Amino acid sequence: MLTDPTVLGGRTLPSRVLFGPHVTNLATSRSFGPGDVEHLRARAAGGAGIVVTEIASVTPGDRPHEYAPLAPTCVDGWAAIAAACAPHGTLVLAGLGHAGSQSTSRELLRAPSAVPDPATRTVPRPLSVAEIGGLVGAFATSARAAVDAGCGGVEVNAGQHSLLRQFCSGLTNHRGDAYGEDRALLLVEVLTAVRAAVPEAWVGLRLTVDELAPWAGITLPEALTTVERVADLVDHVVPVRGSAMSVGATRPDGHTAPGFLAAECANVRAAVDGRAAVVLAGSVVDPRQAERALTDGTADLVEMTRAQLADPGLVGKVRAGRAPRPCVLTNQECRARDVRNPRVGCTVEPDVGEPDVGEPDVGEPDVGEPAVAAAVVTSSVSMAAVRTPEVTVLGAGPAGLEAARTLALGGRAVRLVERAAEPGGLLRAIATLPGRERFALLADHLVDEVLRLGVSVQLGALPDDAPGPVLVATGGRDADRAGLPIAAVVQGLALPEGPVVIDDPLGDGAAVALAEHLAPHRPVALVTGDPVAGKLLARTGDLVDANVRLQRAGVERVLEHRVVAVHADHVVAQDVVTGVRRTVAGTLVDAGPRLPGSATGTRLGDALAPRTVADAIREGRRAARELLRAG
Repeated sequence: MLTDPTVLGGRTLPSRVLFGPHVTNLATSRSFGPGDVEHLRARAAGGAGIVVTEIASVTPGDRPHEYAPLAPTCVDGWAAIAAACAPHGTLVLAGLGHAGSQSTSRELLRAPSAVPDPATRTVPRPLSVAEIGGLVGAFATSARAAVDAGCGGVEVNAGQHSLLRQFCSGLTNHRGDAYGEDRALLLVEVLTAVRAAVPEAWVGLRLTVDELAPWAGITLPEALTTVERVADLVDHVVPVRGSAMSVGATRPDGHTAPGFLAAECANVRAAVDGRAAVVLAGSVVDPRQAERALTDGTADLVEMTRAQLADPGLVGKVRAGRAPRPCVLTNQECRARDVRNPRVGCTVEPDVGEPDVGEPDVGEPDVGEPAVAAAVVTSSVSMAAVRTPEVTVLGAGPAGLEAARTLALGGRAVRLVERAAEPGGLLRAIATLPGRERFALLADHLVDEVLRLGVSVQLGALPDDAPGPVLVATGGRDADRAGLPIAAVVQGLALPEGPVVIDDPLGDGAAVALAEHLAPHRPVALVTGDPVAGKLLARTGDLVDANVRLQRAGVERVLEHRVVAVHADHVVAQDVVTGVRRTVAGTLVDAGPRLPGSATGTRLGDALAPRTVADAIREGRRAARELLRAG
């Protein structure tokens, strides 16, 4: 059912999978460029039934913090996207919205009321009734322009980052006129105008149904009342949650169970009562979960945006009975809405957001039945491949596995050698930590892929020599510092009984994850020179939630301190501002950076320098492509 063609709203969709709107920072001059076109074309080619373009501002005065497109300048971009997706039968919808007070102060902020923006504290100017009328007209005009450009319709944004949500919410709408007495009035007027402007087109709605602020914010009962009012004006509704005041909830990571909006979706579907399709969103990354949501009546369509970032061909692979590359729900690369305005990326799929990499498409050859294509897996380093390897890859962590996979896709015979008894490298250890369990799925997938493609995998030792080019992905090495190395602890090194002190000079989340892992079993203190634990988790949206989890777990956070002396059962930490020293009891675990590996050759991943999983996979693919280009 998930991957089958379906008829909804009088249209035939190639599948029930929706690729939702998301910040990409690929837009140029507030319009869509070749990168946006290729980004959406790839998902349409992969089988998505609906793709929604990045949300375009309907008025020039709305300038979101990200590099957002502007509807009046998007006509050519919409046309190019529609043309690129047309051969695949995918319904293209233009995302339309207005950020309101969640925009940049480069322009005068406009909002329902003079409520300071939670992030910037900038106070917006309340919209006049005349300006509201102009805004309604701008939505209608933009919708007509998008459909005339070739889009099959539009999706109106009343979700987390939108002026329409701000009007619907008691948190931000303190008006005394009709738009305050009936907070959903503007949304109804916008949808009515859009429907009248494009009567022949598909109209979708992305709607916040719970702001997680029951004292004044939108609640599910309120949202259901709104849904009942607008159901006849739209073809689909996507229930979402959160607001500017609950940023971590708008796109949670692996600490939140996938499909977390299922109950809200079922309630909305009951309220709609067949008048419009309802879309399940909320970190749906498992095709089996998506299928269940359709068969049990939770939803009519399923949004799998992050899953299709991880694997653009998700629908086609599921249709063919193959497992897609799994999303690990880390937010490390795909979260483009932050102060850096990075391009959208993906931890496990390095080509996302890099449409200009200039790499040849090596394709995916027919490798035959699994029994024919299966690799030879041995427990020694003796040559056991069916054909003489052209390339040897040393190390079966993420960099080595991705390099071997890419080379095999390019037609090379590859030998992959790993000194450990099991391939996967640090991915297996990372997966034992809270919120990172899905890294085990990634390890399994990469191993399955190299086996399927006929790579010779040999475990247990490294060879003395290797014919042909050699890629070295044997990992990093522990630094010669006091304390037990965090990598060894995560991999299972036994700790002495009693309390533990984790010294975290990086703030990248690894120490936080280990502290969460150990806290149920022993006292844990985390020492950091930063004013907050896990400072870099701000990039993934988990900073606030991580510190709440640490507090609830009883982890002592020794902030703005550095370790200056280490003893067997305690450390001395010094305040980085005042210089005052204090004793913290426990065995020290060093969460500082590892050193590059010492092997010679073309090094990848941690063998080159301390790397993230995303860096390692990217380097593995890049090195393999360079060898393929070299012939």
